[in-house]
Amino acid sequence: MPLITVTDEVVGAPSGPTWTIEVFEEEVRLDELIRRRVTLEIAESGVDADPEERTRVTLDAFRRNAFVVLVDDRQVTDLGEKVHLHAGSRVTFLKLVPLVGG
Repeated sequence: MPLITVTDEVVGAPSGPTWTIEVFEEEVRLDELIRRRVTLEIAESGVDADPEERTRVTLDAFRRNAFVVLVDDRQVTDLGEKVHLHAGSRVTFLKLVPLVGG
C-alpha cells in the first residue's frame, strides 16, 4: 500500500500541516480524496464536526475555485477525475487568494 503526502498551502504563506496517508488503491476520484482529507483533519483536530457536512462545504469551495488540488504537481480540475497515486505521491491543497481589489 503506497504512502502519500498531503499538504495544505496558501499562496505567499508558509506551508500548513502535512499528513502521510496510506492508500489502499492506486486510483481514486478527486472528490473521494477530498473527503478523506477532510475526515482526517476532523479526526486529528478533535473538533466535534460532521464530516459529511464539512466535506460538502469543502467540495463547494473547490467548485468556487477557493482552492486547487495538485497531485504530483499536476492540477486536477474535475471532482470526478480519477487520480493516479503511487508511493511517494504528493497531494497539495493550495488555497488561492484574490488579487488586491479583485
